[in-house]
Amino acid sequence: MDSMRGCMDWKRVNFDWNHARSFLVTADEGSLSAAARALGMTQPTLGRQVAALEDELGVVLFERVGRGLELTDAGHSLLDHVRAMADAAGNLSLSATGRSQSVGGTIRITASEIYAAYLLPPLLEMLRKQAPELTIEVVASNDIRDLQRREADIALRNTRPSEEALIAKRVVDDEAYLFATEAMVEKLGDLSTPAAMRKADFIGLPNNGVLIEGLQAMGLKVGPENFRIHPDNHLVHWEMARQGLGVGVVPVWLGDSAQGMARVDCGIDPIPYPVWLVAHREVQTSRKVRLVYDLLAQEIPRMLRV
Repeated sequence: MDSMRGCMDWKRVNFDWNHARSFLVTADEGSLSAAARALGMTQPTLGRQVAALEDELGVVLFERVGRGLELTDAGHSLLDHVRAMADAAGNLSLSATGRSQSVGGTIRITASEIYAAYLLPPLLEMLRKQAPELTIEVVASNDIRDLQRREADIALRNTRPSEEALIAKRVVDDEAYLFATEAMVEKLGDLSTPAAMRKADFIGLPNNGVLIEGLQAMGLKVGPENFRIHPDNHLVHWEMARQGLGVGVVPVWLGDSAQGMARVDCGIDPIPYPVWLVAHREVQTSRKVRLVYDLLAQEIPRMLRV
């Protein structure tokens, strides 16, 4: 034990650990005001602590962009080290209180509206059993949330992220198709011809131009005239399709399981798309993030295997 202590050169630790904590929270929150609220201190005090750390280390950690702050290259290079320090401090606190084996705190998961409503609930029930002290926040949005700005800890996305600070795993490929009520499907009949397609009503989506272009690329002769209703929410889109307002597009596993709904005969194959599980690199050091990430990586392929 004495020889191990001798390996540490304490003279090289020339900064205040409280200043490092202020840097980490500011990086996570994206602004001094938000970080000050999170830490329960005034913004000027927090700003002085971050500035003090910059002086102690001899680097610039942030640059101001608009009303927020962006990490510099030096800030990015130090962030993982400071996060590891924070995790170690948290583990020390847990160990001191006899709770080192428990997983608590809050974790935020973002997923599309459809996945949040229909895919996540059984997975969250599994998490509740494995980590009953964990609080789970769900951000249901089709927008790509910025994990680097801490808008979420874990994300389910259909595109691979480009940010180097993120870890992404393609866990499975899902499929979508066109669905309508059984009565509408019977009325429409075969929609594989342009003449038949002209009489079909579709439910739009926020990115309707992209949807139309995609359907056209697959051979469907649809245009804006087929889309007279445009909800800005995929859950509303699906509910409108279920109520017979038009043809909707949802994952195959959801549409096939919905009572009173059927696939529309239009001569195209199901539409494949990837499902990416994304997290910040702290998944390597944070026990709660690792627990949730691993469970999702294991269970989502089982649920979405098509």
